[in-house]
Parts: sequence; C-alpha cells; structure tokens
Amino acid sequence: MNYKTATFGGGCFWGIESMFQELDGVIETSVGFMGGTTDNPTYKEVCYTNTNHAEVVHLKYDPNKVSYTDLLSVFFSIHDPTTLNRQGPDVGSQYRSAIFYHDEDQKMRALYALEQIDEQDFFKNPVVTEIAPAGKFYIAEDYHQDYYKSKGIAPHCGFGTVNVTLKEPSKN
Repeated sequence: MNYKTATFGGGCFWGIESMFQELDGVIETSVGFMGGTTDNPTYKEVCYTNTNHAEVVHLKYDPNKVSYTDLLSVFFSIHDPTTLNRQGPDVGSQYRSAIFYHDEDQKMRALYALEQIDEQDFFKNPVVTEIAPAGKFYIAEDYHQDYYKSKGIAPHCGFGTVNVTLKEPSKN
C-alpha cells in the first residue's frame, strides 16, 4: 500500500488521537512529541521543562480513502487554533496548534487551508497555528497510546466548536 504520514498538534494528544482514529482511511495513530530541542523527551520533561516540543498525533493514512485536505478539515474542527499555547484548561507551548508537514504538497495544502480560513472567517480570532517541517517524532510512553480506548471512556479533550470544511487546491 502507498500510505502517507501526517502529524498534528492541537492540545492534549489523547483527544486529537481519538478523533483521528474515527476517520475511515486513518490506518494507524501514535501520540508523542515533535518540534522541540531535546532528544527522546519524556512526557514529564515536555510538561515541566523547556523542551519546546508539541504534543502531537502522528498518523499513517490511506490517501485513496482520506485526503490530506480532509485531515486538515478535521484538525481545524477539533481544536481551537486561535489560542496561543493553550487548549481549554491546558496551558503551555506543548499544547500549541501545529501542523508538521512531511513534504511540499502537505506544506502547500496547509498554507492554502489557512488562506481559506482567513477568507471565510471560520473563527472570531486570528489563527495562530504553526506550520513547520516535520522533525523527528518521539513516541510518548505506552500509557498515552490509545488512551481513551484503553480506558474505555469517552474523549473529553478537544475544544473545537467550528465545523471547518476546506476545499482542495486547484491543480494549476
């Protein structure tokens, strides 16, 4: 199969992982850290020291079933991309809104998504989502993986209140 990889940070990684797991075409998810300066950080280090990592969901998806633009629509719908270093009660740079692109096509689609969001006024405040090249992904400890599924509880992380539907970029 010709699967692709996508990485998103949108607050507590437990919640965004559970939302992406529901999508047809998402093959596999892992939660962890990206975008920081410390090698092999632990959850405790990310939360309590200055590693600069974001909590992220790292996913493998089938582009024949779900497009990257569809993933972006879900991403912008399941968290608040207008709050800097915060999602609901979770505060800190590890909770920032971030898209880590894995190739130039993902970068272009992420930038195009921001243009659409600005033009269509999906949100009352400006979007502060970081768009950056994907760096090394550090998987979080086992007890963070499939958190809500393993606990048998409904997700309560995730603070998106806007249904964002993005268009595919034109193929010029």
